[in-house]
Amino acid sequence: MARWLPRAAALLAACHLGFSATPSLAQQSVPIVRDAEIEALMRDYAQPILKAAGLERSGIQIILVNDNSFNAFVAGRRMFFNTGALLTAETPNEIIGVIAHEAGHLAGGHQERLRQQLDRAQTIAIVGALLGVGIGVAGAASGVRGLGSAGAGLAMSAPEVARRGLLSYQRGEEAIADRSALTYLEATGQSPRGMLKTFERLSGSLTLSGIRLDPYQQSHPTPRERVANLQAVAQASPYFERSDPAALQQRHDMMRAKVAAYTMGQGAVQRMFRDNPGGIGALYGDAIGTYLYGNPASALTKTDALLRQQPSNPYLHELRGEILMKANRPADAASAFAKAIALDPDRTGLLHVLHGQALLAVGQPDSVRLAVSSLKHGLDRDPEYVTGYRYLAQAYGMTGDIGLAELATAEGHFQAGQYRDAKIFAARSQQKVRRGSPPWVRAQDIINFNPPN
Repeated sequence: MARWLPRAAALLAACHLGFSATPSLAQQSVPIVRDAEIEALMRDYAQPILKAAGLERSGIQIILVNDNSFNAFVAGRRMFFNTGALLTAETPNEIIGVIAHEAGHLAGGHQERLRQQLDRAQTIAIVGALLGVGIGVAGAASGVRGLGSAGAGLAMSAPEVARRGLLSYQRGEEAIADRSALTYLEATGQSPRGMLKTFERLSGSLTLSGIRLDPYQQSHPTPRERVANLQAVAQASPYFERSDPAALQQRHDMMRAKVAAYTMGQGAVQRMFRDNPGGIGALYGDAIGTYLYGNPASALTKTDALLRQQPSNPYLHELRGEILMKANRPADAASAFAKAIALDPDRTGLLHVLHGQALLAVGQPDSVRLAVSSLKHGLDRDPEYVTGYRYLAQAYGMTGDIGLAELATAEGHFQAGQYRDAKIFAARSQQKVRRGSPPWVRAQDIINFNPPN
C-alpha cells in the first residue's frame, strides 16, 4: 500500500509541465509516495513512450510526489509526478501525454542545455553589473553629469535582460517537448487527445481564477498558446479518436481511488465515482477507506469480494495483508503478502519488505530468519526504500547479529542522505563484523563516502 516518505532529492535544474518558473530544489526534502501498484502502472504507461524516445535503456525512474497540484517535472534520470496530476487525470491517455512531454525533455537533453543557459544568464548579469560599475567610475572621474546614473541603470537592467532571455529559451524548449510528445504518441499508436485535454484544463483553470499571465514573464508558453499550437497537428493524428483499453482504464480508476482514499478521505472517493458507484474504482476506494478509517473486519469482507472478481490481482492480496496486519494477524498477513509476491509480474521489492515486516511481527525464530531473507531480497531490488532498513536492522537484532543490525541502520541513513549518522553506525558495525568480510567492506565504503556539495 501507499507509503508517504520524506526524501532528499538533489535537483539541479528541472523541466516541468506547469507554467510557473522552475524553482531551485537543491537538496530539498520532497514528500515521496511509494506504492507498488501505482509505480507498476506508471512504468507500464511509460515503457512504450520511453522506447519511442530512445530512452528505454537510460534507467529512467518515475517518482511520485505527495502534492495536490497538477504538475510533473524531470530532474536527472528521474521523472516526478504529483499525486494531484494522478487524481485529476480521468484517463490513462492524459497521464501518458504528460509522460511523453517529459520524455521530450529527457531525449532532447534540455536539462543540460538549461544548466548552460543558467550559466550564460549569470554571466550576462555579472558582466552587465561590472560594465555598469565601470561606467559609473568613469563618470565620477570625468565629472560628466548623468554618466554615473546611466551606469547604475545599466547594472540594474542586466539581470532583467538575462532573466528574460532565459525565460524565452525555456519557452522554446517547452514547445519542442510538446512536439516531441506528439511524435512519441503517434509512434506508439496512442491518441494525443489526452495531452490536449490537459492543456485545456490548465487554460480553463486560469480563466476561472481570473489570472492574467504576461507571456514574456513565463518559463512556459501559456496553456492557451499550447492548445493553439498543437490542436491541428494532434487532430490530424490517425489515432486521435482511439480510446484507452478497458483493462488499462480499470487500473487507472483503481489507482485514482487509492490516491483519493489516502490523501483526501472516503468522501473524495465517493465524489470521484458518483457516476459509477458500483464500478471497480469506487469499490476499491471504499475498501481502502474502510481499512484506513473503519473496521478491519468490514474492510476484509469488502476486499475478499473484490478478490472474487480479480483473484490474480497482486495488489488486492497486498491490501488484504495490510488489513490483516491491522487486525493483529501477522501470520495470515504474511501469507497474503506471499501470494501478492507470487502474482506480481514486476517482482517489486516493496512487496518483499511488507512480507518481511509481517514475518517479523510473527516473532518466532524461524519466521524472523525468513524475514531477514525477504527483507534483504526486497532491499536488493529497491535499495532506496529507506523504511525497509529499519525492519532489517530489527530482524538482525532479533537473531543476535548486532554488527549486521548496525550496518542495516547505517545503510538506511546513507540512502536517506543522512551521511553523518550513516558513518557513525558503519564504524560501530565494523567493530562487530569480521575484518575484510563483505559487510566490513560495505561499512568502509560508507565511511569513505564523500557527500556531494
